[in-house]
Amino acid sequence: MRTRVAIVGAGPAGMFLAHLLHLEGIDATVIERRDRAYVEGRVRAGVLEQGTVALMHRLGVADRLMREGLVHGGTNVALDGKLFRIDMAALTGGSTVTVYGQQEVMRDLFDAAEARGLSIVWDASDVALSGIDGDRPHVTWRRDGVTQQLDCDFVVGCDGYHGVSRAAIPRDVLRVFERVYPFGWLGVLADVPPAEHELIYANHERGFALASMRSPTRSRYYIQCALDEEVADWSDDRFWDELCLRLGPDAAAKVTRGPSFEKSIAPLRSFVAEPMRWGRLFLAGDAAHIVPPTGAKGMNLAVSDVTMLSQALTEHYRERSDAGIDHYSARALARVWKAERFSWWFTSVTHRFPTMDGFDRRIQMAELDYLRGSLAAQRALAENYVGLPLEAA
Repeated sequence: MRTRVAIVGAGPAGMFLAHLLHLEGIDATVIERRDRAYVEGRVRAGVLEQGTVALMHRLGVADRLMREGLVHGGTNVALDGKLFRIDMAALTGGSTVTVYGQQEVMRDLFDAAEARGLSIVWDASDVALSGIDGDRPHVTWRRDGVTQQLDCDFVVGCDGYHGVSRAAIPRDVLRVFERVYPFGWLGVLADVPPAEHELIYANHERGFALASMRSPTRSRYYIQCALDEEVADWSDDRFWDELCLRLGPDAAAKVTRGPSFEKSIAPLRSFVAEPMRWGRLFLAGDAAHIVPPTGAKGMNLAVSDVTMLSQALTEHYRERSDAGIDHYSARALARVWKAERFSWWFTSVTHRFPTMDGFDRRIQMAELDYLRGSLAAQRALAENYVGLPLEAA
């Protein structure tokens, strides 16, 4: 088998790239080690930057998004129960974000891929990359006990943090930067109306909390917890009590309690791998970088990566120019590090760290009090939250 671009991984990065290349008439094949139901069912983020929404319109996969997505022009921050709102739309010239779960995005991308005949190989085990440092790269995998090979011009690793793509870059070439946070997020999904029509990020002396949603009837809530916590130790009643305490009395009065149908603990980390290109291999999405979820940047960063990469590959095939692919890594990393900075900052001012003393807590409170009273500080948050333009890279 042969294709121009082999895409390893059918998550957001891989599928957005497959659709972008299809739009430009560039042959691509996606290789995924799981099946569609598994990939589509993963519970992930749900806040889309304006650029991600625009891309879904461009790709013709935004019909359900327009009907079901929740457009937010602002967000709320609570400090020890005292709530204030940041009007992102007013501060950024009308930019907004849209709440629409990653599961729904993947369903839209997969449905459109099926309708358009995009090539996806499911249940591919033992995926391996070869020849990426030469001019004849190929990807091999096993399926139904048979080894298969796909020859290609380029390989794009969209297979996440634990995938094989990043590991194919020699250790003396790859540089890794990482910050592991000493806490996690305990999250629940419940079929109850949200406490507020926009998100609430809460900093409380007992730790961080987030009131989010997936629809007008489905809520997504999180609280900061220790890494050694067990989900089994958190009954629904205990979770709701702690959430309401951290949100404060005003927001807590609007919380509707109900049975959770999904509950999990996710660790937090900041991670960047450089470079994002080596030979005929490109990295995109979680294969190259991870952000703590506080800034809602994970899937949106994957979208910006593959938008840049599709432009570079289109330039290569249409104009016979390698300028775009030669500059892809530097261009993508410039935007990645800005998103890493914002996510790190937002995490640092909203969470309780085990090593914090009284001075650290007062600094944190002063930072949020400054944010509450400064339009300049609010504008900086809003610009980053709705998403920096690609040109900002």
